[in-house]
Amino acid sequence: MNGKKMPATALKVILTGATIGLLAACGGAVDSGDASTQASQGINEERLLNAAGEPHNWLTHGGTFSETRFSALDAINLETIDQLDLAWAAPLGSYRGVEATPIIVDGVMYTTGSWSEVLALNAATGEILWRYDPEVPRSKGAHACCDVVNRGVAVYNDKVIFGSLDGRLIALDSKSGEQIWETRTVPLEEPYTITGAPRIVKGKVIIGNGGGEFGVRGFVAAYDAETGERAWKFYTVPGNPDNGFENEAIEMAAETWTGEWWKLGGGGTVWDSMAFDPELDLLYIGVGNGSPWNQKVRSPDGGDNLFLSSIVALRPDTGEYVWHYQTTPGETWDYTATQNIILADLEIEGELRQVLMQAPKNGFFYVIDRISGELISAEPFVPINWATHIDMETGRPVENPEARYLSGGPALVKPSPFGAHNWHPMSFNPETGLVYIPAQDVPFLYSDQIEGEIARFDRDAFNIGVSLTDALPETEEARRTLLRQLVQAHLAAWDPVAQKEVWRVQHERMWNGGTLTTSGDLVFQGTTSGVFNAYNAKTGEELWSYPVGVAMVGGPVAYEVNGEQYVAVSAGWGSGANLLAGFYVGQTGGPVEGHVLAFKLGGEGELNVAALPQKATPEPARQPHSAEAVVRGTDLYGRFCGVCHGGAAISSGTLPDLRQSATLGIDTFDAFLLQGAGEAIGMPNFAGRLSQQEVDDIEDFILSRAWMAFQDEQQSTSQAE
Repeated sequence: MNGKKMPATALKVILTGATIGLLAACGGAVDSGDASTQASQGINEERLLNAAGEPHNWLTHGGTFSETRFSALDAINLETIDQLDLAWAAPLGSYRGVEATPIIVDGVMYTTGSWSEVLALNAATGEILWRYDPEVPRSKGAHACCDVVNRGVAVYNDKVIFGSLDGRLIALDSKSGEQIWETRTVPLEEPYTITGAPRIVKGKVIIGNGGGEFGVRGFVAAYDAETGERAWKFYTVPGNPDNGFENEAIEMAAETWTGEWWKLGGGGTVWDSMAFDPELDLLYIGVGNGSPWNQKVRSPDGGDNLFLSSIVALRPDTGEYVWHYQTTPGETWDYTATQNIILADLEIEGELRQVLMQAPKNGFFYVIDRISGELISAEPFVPINWATHIDMETGRPVENPEARYLSGGPALVKPSPFGAHNWHPMSFNPETGLVYIPAQDVPFLYSDQIEGEIARFDRDAFNIGVSLTDALPETEEARRTLLRQLVQAHLAAWDPVAQKEVWRVQHERMWNGGTLTTSGDLVFQGTTSGVFNAYNAKTGEELWSYPVGVAMVGGPVAYEVNGEQYVAVSAGWGSGANLLAGFYVGQTGGPVEGHVLAFKLGGEGELNVAALPQKATPEPARQPHSAEAVVRGTDLYGRFCGVCHGGAAISSGTLPDLRQSATLGIDTFDAFLLQGAGEAIGMPNFAGRLSQQEVDDIEDFILSRAWMAFQDEQQSTSQAE
């Protein structure tokens, strides 16, 4: 069916009296100004529609409705790039993940930090004008699969609008930071989260949510930007048939599911990508993975499981379904289609086509007719083995049957759940005709986890139906040596017409930042190695780099104030790969404070980014009770603990390393798991969900890892002496 048409919370605001007075006195919009005399003015539908005509601003998440992340500013270019230096650095006061794309309006920057905090800054100096803390309950962090992050705000009619981690949509006054309205989009007790940036389309705020691994039913919804009242809601997977279906599209989707999927939620969350074509009046959304990942659990007799891993076109006024294209029918690998969507007009075989482009997790680069949903082309942009190619007659992938781990596994599959390309935004330069993709080549060992007590469904735990048993080498040195050989990442310049790579830059680590491309023939990207880079957009030659000292995973932006061009990027290590697999990305150690960094020609800013000290592993209080307990604890840890504290109990440093816990091996360990001792700081209470024996098994597994780390550190110290 691909491409076919079918029938008042707590508020904390920091302001100076002088700033309030200046902002309140501002008049109409100015092309480019100093934030001390200008403020966000009248960001109405007309300005959003014509955002490309205001290159000094960055008015919406992807730069324009087309989400190209291209800036027409060219003062920073091939000839001047060597003069680029830091203008300012604004500390965010957080040591968790930072992923936001800043919005810049008339000299003021609006951005977010971790725990959904919102900040307004002087875009020329980095001075914090106001800060708003929505006071998300720290216990909600247990429902955030990939850290307590937020990808940014939307600005409309003097309002700054954002989604909070606990599922609220909140509008603030852009001048003062005071709350105007608040709408709860999901029940607090449900394991939904919001980490994505909203979009404003025709006076409506469009927002989705996350929580697929925790057993939710995905949807996207629109809310009136003036009042917060919900206008429409489109579910992306069907619910219980006994309750009827919301519309014909969901009734059609239900025919592609089997079993009792609704009891497990289904997944299909719309947690990141959207784009809007005002000429066609179509809103495009990207839909996420199934819940659980393993299709044999949620839909045991197969089926395409619409609208998982799909691009869906909707009418923005009503949420009416128009067409869909499913990138991964019967999704079973966490291959989301939530990666950013870019709209462009390309000349293909002598015809100008209105296209949509996406490079989702599954490793194919798709060019799709955005009028009809017809597939134009699709080719792998990284090595893959789950499918051989896309059948152009049907638009469906030709799968490798072994990749479905139908025998229970294990099956070594590429790409991994981290994706060939994840949420880190790619960009398109209409002058070079190239798309710049933060790509990665990472395998994953899939095997079933569908039998026995460990597979029980729990809305406060990872429900993926795939084993996360640690099957890597025992020592950390051997582990990292192997992973350095297996895990590759690069920046790819991709020709979407010829469907081929033009150049690439190899990176040291995976999970690198989003890209920005400019009319100055440049591409900017931050890395998890902590270096901000600029490349020649046509050749890939590295022209400039700036060591930051902390990973940058969000998307950079370009803007202009008082005639000076800036390039800004959010920096702060956290997010999913960091928490779950610090050893994959090579990042361990103490946490680092997040910052927003801005660069300009001749900048004279100072940067002071330092990690908190990393603790040594103490000698554990006791040995594990038995090898059998360690084996049981391995699976339990992977399901209930690893997503935050790291695979194989190796923390990335963002959250505590449990191998170093002072409670490990003594009677107080279970106070955190069964008595809620850490709820105030975000540690969930597992009482009623884990038995005392299971907690003991988890402790024994962590003890086994603690002894290994302690012995490794002792040996390293001895050799150093």
